[in-house]
Amino acid sequence: MNVGVCKINLRLPENQSLKGKRQVLRSIISRLADKFNVAVAEVDNEDKWQIATIGISCVSNNGRHTNEVMSRIVDFIVTSHFDVELLDYEIEIVSVF
Repeated sequence: MNVGVCKINLRLPENQSLKGKRQVLRSIISRLADKFNVAVAEVDNEDKWQIATIGISCVSNNGRHTNEVMSRIVDFIVTSHFDVELLDYEIEIVSVF
C-alpha cells in the first residue's frame, strides 16, 4: 500500500477577506475531491487572507499511480481558473506495510 501526501501553497492575489478566501478554497477542495477521489483540507495559514496551504492525500496499491495522481492534481490547479497562484508544492509517497 502506498500513501501519497501533497502540500500545496497558494497565493490568492485578488482576495480581500477571509470569507472570500474560504469561498475560493471551498471550490478548489470540492473539485479536487470529486475529480480525483482524494482527501483535501486546508492545513495552514488559516488566518491569512491571501495565502493558503492545502493538504491532499491519496491511498493506492501502486506507488507510480499515486505519484501520477498527485502530479495531475498540481497540473489541474495550475491550469484551472481558480484565481490562485501556485507558490510551492511538495509531494511525498510513502510505502506502508
